Amino acid sequence: MHRTRVRREPARLAGLRLALALGLAAAGCLHMPTPLAQSVRGSVGVPHHGVLTDASALPARGPGFVRWRADDVRWGNPRLVAAITRAAARVAAEAPGGEPLVVGDLAQRHGGQAPHHRSHRTGRDADLLFYTTTPDGRPRRNPGFLRFEPDGLAPTPDGGFVRLDVARVWLLVRALLLEPEAEIQWLFASRALEGLLLEEARARAEPEALVARAASVLRQPGDSAPHDDHLHLRIACTPEEEVAGCEGGGRRWRWLRAAPAPTKLEDAALLAALLSDAPAPGGAASF
Repeated sequence: MHRTRVRREPARLAGLRLALALGLAAAGCLHMPTPLAQSVRGSVGVPHHGVLTDASALPARGPGFVRWRADDVRWGNPRLVAAITRAAARVAAEAPGGEPLVVGDLAQRHGGQAPHHRSHRTGRDADLLFYTTTPDGRPRRNPGFLRFEPDGLAPTPDGGFVRLDVARVWLLVRALLLEPEAEIQWLFASRALEGLLLEEARARAEPEALVARAASVLRQPGDSAPHDDHLHLRIACTPEEEVAGCEGGGRRWRWLRAAPAPTKLEDAALLAALLSDAPAPGGAASF
């Protein structure tokens, strides 16, 4: 019988093949936190396709805000939750006597698909119901996702009307834009409501740079409902979050914090860094 000799791979080559296979497996799950990719965490992926780790929960109520529903779609990136709570408290302090901000859905505890939403999967999105008043200007809590016409009025289920509280909604937009850690990427709203808010900002003689920033982030989305019934807040990825798996979701505005420039190493320093973990001659590498 003719026997074929089987060549055995050297142990080092076999180890390299195993390492390569594990690396490719980790790369295949690059956007999912796994033991092989422990640095992938936080807001992972794009807003409409991703997951969430290390989330913060928005309380049922707090200074200047109340949640609309008592469900578990209340989790978000800690920066998102902090931005909402601080902005709502700021509006309540600057314009006391009104009804609280009604906050709709954020994300589920571990992200992924949330009921009734295409996005809201990575903890970077939140629905904020508009502040409202009665037609004659008395504060009234928004009963939930009323559709506002270009004149700022919305019919209610009981046959009446509420008016968009443009002044307080603008204060909310301003508070979010001035929140230092928020990194606002978008505030989705219908074109008509965007116009009312920018008109209010100019009537208040707000700084032109702030008005220009608001005009940039306030946007009627082209691939979903016009958002005439709520303000959809989305925060951008920070440079650190991008390294950990956060992606996309819109424009990278020039005022958002940029990634630090890479440090250039001289050849000698680079060689020393590469060899710093190399095993001594004749020694064994540690894993």
